[in-house]
Amino acid sequence: MTAAIEAHQLTRRFGKFVAVDHVDLRVEDGELFGLLGPNGAGKTTLIRMLTGLQSISEGSARVAGVDVRRDTAALRRAISVVPQALTSDLDLTGYENLDIYARFFSVPRAQRQPRIEELLKSVELWDRRQDLVSTYSGGMRRRLEIARGLIHRPRVLFLDEPTIGLDPQSRHVIWDLMRELRKGGGLTISLTTHYLDEAQALCDRVAIVDRGRIVALGTPAELKAAVSGSDTLEITVDAPISDTLASAISQLPDVRKLDRADVQLTVHADGGTRLLPRVIEVLSAAGIKVLAASVSQISLEDVFIHLTGRSMRDNAANSHDARRAGLPRRFS
Repeated sequence: MTAAIEAHQLTRRFGKFVAVDHVDLRVEDGELFGLLGPNGAGKTTLIRMLTGLQSISEGSARVAGVDVRRDTAALRRAISVVPQALTSDLDLTGYENLDIYARFFSVPRAQRQPRIEELLKSVELWDRRQDLVSTYSGGMRRRLEIARGLIHRPRVLFLDEPTIGLDPQSRHVIWDLMRELRKGGGLTISLTTHYLDEAQALCDRVAIVDRGRIVALGTPAELKAAVSGSDTLEITVDAPISDTLASAISQLPDVRKLDRADVQLTVHADGGTRLLPRVIEVLSAAGIKVLAASVSQISLEDVFIHLTGRSMRDNAANSHDARRAGLPRRFS
């Protein structure tokens, strides 16, 4: 597959401080790629370099086939950035907001009206096209701004916290929109988010950034599987488990840790669904009956804490709220 985003040893220094530290990254065409990290981790600086808004201290990057250091004009035609702050003009209608952007990007007159109609229908705002944006809800404005970002048919769409500050229903509407955008093919989406359930639900792969480096990269399932003992088996039996039996279970392949309390057994392991039948077999052979059993996996939040030592929730609480529209975000 061809790369929509490709970075080699990408670095940004501010004096002696290294905000982005020799990052290598490849995002394939058509991927929905997630970028996670604590506040100040360098992810915003990384995105600003990839979008031509921040100079590069060292290394190289190509986005949509364009060298970001050499041809910023071509880069801006090939990408779109939807920032966290709501920036649509409140004194214009939804239609007028898209029309003015179409003119900015020199979309031919004959193509403007059908393109605007197509996009407003895709984000379910066609019926409100003649209403002032000041009458829109936060979720409606976010959908409008995503549509606005697609007006010139970019190859790569950068979304910065697209659902922050929205109610759960509006969040899921945006999720459905992102899924629909990918169906047509040809669009790569880079999603920066503080919501780990959002990354899990939407992203093909996720990069976790900490202290300017990518500390983990893979599918959500791969990231969770990389943490030793990531599955937890909770087993309730009909009699206390002896030391000998507990030792036998502990020695099974993939078992990382075992805790027991009376008739409750907790096993931390790799590949818990494969291991559970073997544990039940050992217990049954010892005359112990299993009354209940369950297998659970760690969450992306657990992976995040394991890798960074910090909670994403704590960092999200300190981030800017999308409702503070019009205020520039302080870049990390």
